[in-house]
Amino acid sequence: MRMRRTWIAVLVWGMVQGVALAQPEATAQALPRWRGFNLLEMFYKGSNTGPFKEEDFRLISEWGFNFVRLPMDYRIWIRDGDWGKFNETALQWVDGAIAYGRRYGVHVCLNFHRAPGYTVANPPEPTSLWTDPLTQKVCALHWTHFAKRYKGIPNRHLSFNLLNEPAGVAPDVHAHVVSLLVKAIRAEDPERLIIADGLDYGVKPSWELVPLAIAQATRGYQPFALTHYKASWVSGSDQWAVPVWPEPLGCAGYLYGPVKKDMQSPVILQADLPEPFTFRVRVGTVSSASRLEISRDREGVIWSQDFKPGPGDGPWKQVVYRPEWNTYQNIYDQEFAIPIPLCRRQIRLDNTAGDWLTITEIGLQLADGRVFSLRVNPRWGEPNRTLFFDPSHPAGAFQSDTAIDRQWLWDKYVVPWVQLKEAGVGTMVGEWGSHNRTPHDVTLRWMEDCLKNWQRAGLGWALWNFRGSFGVLNSGRTDVPYEDFRGHKLDRRMLDLLQRY
Repeated sequence: MRMRRTWIAVLVWGMVQGVALAQPEATAQALPRWRGFNLLEMFYKGSNTGPFKEEDFRLISEWGFNFVRLPMDYRIWIRDGDWGKFNETALQWVDGAIAYGRRYGVHVCLNFHRAPGYTVANPPEPTSLWTDPLTQKVCALHWTHFAKRYKGIPNRHLSFNLLNEPAGVAPDVHAHVVSLLVKAIRAEDPERLIIADGLDYGVKPSWELVPLAIAQATRGYQPFALTHYKASWVSGSDQWAVPVWPEPLGCAGYLYGPVKKDMQSPVILQADLPEPFTFRVRVGTVSSASRLEISRDREGVIWSQDFKPGPGDGPWKQVVYRPEWNTYQNIYDQEFAIPIPLCRRQIRLDNTAGDWLTITEIGLQLADGRVFSLRVNPRWGEPNRTLFFDPSHPAGAFQSDTAIDRQWLWDKYVVPWVQLKEAGVGTMVGEWGSHNRTPHDVTLRWMEDCLKNWQRAGLGWALWNFRGSFGVLNSGRTDVPYEDFRGHKLDRRMLDLLQRY
């Protein structure tokens, strides 16, 4: 009874404060094409934790958006570190957000970004939601508490997004845990709209969840080297190439050895260079062992180098031991320069021994002194395709007949979700965006291609974030002519773009 009074108070408060704007109906079989943002007041237990801001809801509604996702850390709403005791003050912050949503016509989606036993953030949880029955009961208890608290609030106002970006879990194990949480919620609120993030950090639909009659959400962080360039929480991202969009899709960056025979594909550079030149290649990471071989035209191997990462000092810059595979994946970041007298057809790079290595840069220094280079952000699982070298090409000396572009995004990351949607599962993009170190013009071109794809697919979306390094307010970009707006720095070009889609 107390919980029912809570949500009634939430709705009455919203109605007293102002007339609620219309919100679309929402079902697990057909989500609206919501558009909005992630709000981070309860995202991570720390100094920035606090109540949600009414101003955010007011602006989001004023600008024509109708959705917020609240990624939340359960440690904020428990008392004294006891995951069985709830902090009423923190839960009232959630009450306030739901009330603001009702007042301003903004749907509120509650998400456990850190759940008991699971997180993608640091530090890791001490127990595992996927394997520990007690942790599963506790996580179900938390969702039960929210289900009781907000029982009866219409789905057009409120939804539950179970777990943020599940990763490192088998589909059947994930489906089992999700079914436990869904059962716990429906025991208290049978009609509640429930959304589950896809597998592999939200990228892949989970067909195992279809029998549960819940919606699913994907992500829009591809290519990752563009969206998370120089992100402080992503190891090695400060060494990535400056992103471009669209990007020629030639060298994918991974050379797989015989251990991964079914994934092998060489790097091939077609070039007609009748005079001596220097070919340069930079090796990034080596897993277990590899042999890099370079061939020219039809003459066979003209240069080779063996790599055997291990502990201690060596030609590498950093030792990386991966206990889950009992192997070393050391970071070399080592450049090799190979003099070549001429090339009339092609230069070919192969890995002929061991596991895999990454290529992070290739380049040529011509006889006339001109230097050309192509930085590479390695992409796991992508086959290498032929590169063409033409120093006079207006779009750059290195070209390919395929590219990472809007169609690439559609084929690889949207089509699987369209197929899920056509199977009767409501789908949306729960998070997306580009960190503030990616050049602004690159970010906007990439964003528009994402938005066009999702508009074509009928998918709603929520930008990460509203205020902050991915957002339209106070993003901290150094290449944006900000507009002073009600005490904030507004990225007007980004806002205008979002409003068009």
